[in-house]
Amino acid sequence: MRKMLMLILVSFTVFAFAGCAAVSSPVSNGVLYTGVKGPVTATQADTYSKVGEASCSSFLGIVSSGDASITAAMENGGLDDIHHVDHKSTSVLGVYSQYTTIVYGE
Repeated sequence: MRKMLMLILVSFTVFAFAGCAAVSSPVSNGVLYTGVKGPVTATQADTYSKVGEASCSSFLGIVSSGDASITAAMENGGLDDIHHVDHKSTSVLGVYSQYTTIVYGE
């Protein structure tokens, strides 16, 4: 009986917090796992040889930190001009999520 109550409590807790650490997704967010990439913007630039990334993360939607701005990604990659920008979103059980901005350019 005690094991059954513990299982119910753990299940309720997981479902209660599911989705608290959500990320932006061009499709949909998975209940158990989300791992998607998508476009943000593009420019008229012809080529790119450098890539910069910047990320932010969240735990249960309670604690969030980081700088996923395009400016931070440009600084991290040593870019002056942008060719295009993508993003990557990851979420695990709605407990942990991460959003990454990826900038391509020169």
